[in-house]
Amino acid sequence: MQRTTTREQRRLALQAALDAAKTQEERNRLGQFATPTSLAWQIVLSAVRCLPDDEPVRFLDPAIGTGAFFSALESAVAPSRIDVAEGYEVDEHYAAPARALWTGTALRIHTEDFTVMPGPSPDQTSFNIVVCNPPYVRHHHIGSAEKRRLRSLVEKSCAIRLSGLAGLYCYFLLLAHQWMAEGGVGAWLVPSEFMDVNYGEAVKEYLRTRVTLLRVHRFDPEDVQFGDALVSSAVVLFRNQDPPSDHAVQFTEGGSLRRPLAQRRVRARQLHPPRKWGNVARHMDEPRAGGVTLGDLFTIKRGVATGGNRFFILPDEAIRERDLPRHMFIPILPSPRFLDEDEVRADAEGTPLLKKRLFLLNCSLPEQRVEAQYPALWRYLLSGIPDVAERYLCRHRSPWYSQENRPPAKLLCTYMGRPSPKNDRIFRFILNHSLATAANVYLLLYPRPAVGRAFWRPDLIRTVWALLNETSVQSLARQGRVYGGGMYKLEPGELAQVPADSLLRAAPSLREGLLRQGDLFEHTADG
Repeated sequence: MQRTTTREQRRLALQAALDAAKTQEERNRLGQFATPTSLAWQIVLSAVRCLPDDEPVRFLDPAIGTGAFFSALESAVAPSRIDVAEGYEVDEHYAAPARALWTGTALRIHTEDFTVMPGPSPDQTSFNIVVCNPPYVRHHHIGSAEKRRLRSLVEKSCAIRLSGLAGLYCYFLLLAHQWMAEGGVGAWLVPSEFMDVNYGEAVKEYLRTRVTLLRVHRFDPEDVQFGDALVSSAVVLFRNQDPPSDHAVQFTEGGSLRRPLAQRRVRARQLHPPRKWGNVARHMDEPRAGGVTLGDLFTIKRGVATGGNRFFILPDEAIRERDLPRHMFIPILPSPRFLDEDEVRADAEGTPLLKKRLFLLNCSLPEQRVEAQYPALWRYLLSGIPDVAERYLCRHRSPWYSQENRPPAKLLCTYMGRPSPKNDRIFRFILNHSLATAANVYLLLYPRPAVGRAFWRPDLIRTVWALLNETSVQSLARQGRVYGGGMYKLEPGELAQVPADSLLRAAPSLREGLLRQGDLFEHTADG
């Protein structure tokens, strides 16, 4: 049973004071989110139980903060069993007070960046328990030079190449491999997104083939483990040894680490990296009865990424006030929260009949022509040069104010969502009768040529739209990814994997189109 010691009470008070002395922005930049006491204890206890009862503990925490995991270790085992304890903390703001707090114990805290430290040499101590809540720093906060350095180190450490989209926690986990003793145990508290995103494939390959993965516990996405960070969390437990040939991994989900709500054992050979691991505890992937998915029927694209919505998307009255050329703007749908209904009707010009009527600047003329022919628009563009023109997307376009080509789509799907007490639907499918394009908060579904002729019948469009909105929450959520607070997201490739057999049953003409093109036969053979 967990014991809250006097020193742990002092540590909690110290943690609160140190966190309060920093802004939320500063802590977000370094990914500093402290592990709750109860969770730290459950993680450490799970790791300790994987060691023989009489084996001395050699403990390492590569991102120790104020020492939540070491405090849990002192509560879980007798102090005499702790042979060595080392911790690394890059921020002296936390390292110095923590070092003073743990004076007189086995713990030694180094004020160093763990990722620059060489692993122990053969004659130095390796660690049989590595426990860590690594910094949660997203890839776009890691500079290009730093990414190259980290990726090179990971390749040298464990011969795995990480995607440039990987967060800092992935580098920490893989770099710690060289610090682990043979048979040692790793216990990591990480964002659960690695299980369902492309950049996580390298991490999953490591866990599946380089070590013996013991358990993956995914917390309920709505049960955020950190009060100051909206991130869905998972605990990954593994042993540093080659996996047995018929090894099975325990997947658990929901509740607590000690008392999960769902669990199942899955053979490691079934856990191929491209497969999503996020929902394994509750079910395996559903079989695709006919092998047909939405991607067979539709080309699916994200909406327009403008590079600056406030600048490029204007209401009708703002266009008139600035005397901007109206023909340089096209209608665009507002954010889904401004759509009271899932059907968008239009006036005679194709403009959506909505309270919030918005228009996207759609001009690809060279600057010289704009300046000469449209002085009011030129003045408006000049006002965006100090800020908008220097943003990443705009800097990589020519001219900087041009936009992606996204024709109006009859069917759209919201890109993200969360269930609410009033509506358990996570994603909404929109039937669009207007000529409005959409921003990247939507996914646009364009019928493939094989089914296009049948699709354009008005009665069939409505049938397809109704069936899409009846698609089970589970089918959609399983293909997407989930973040803290129960926020779900779907990328185009993920929506394309949603089974579409119900559409073919309800609309035989769609199946006929696929058969004529051979798409259905080819897909079934490949699948």
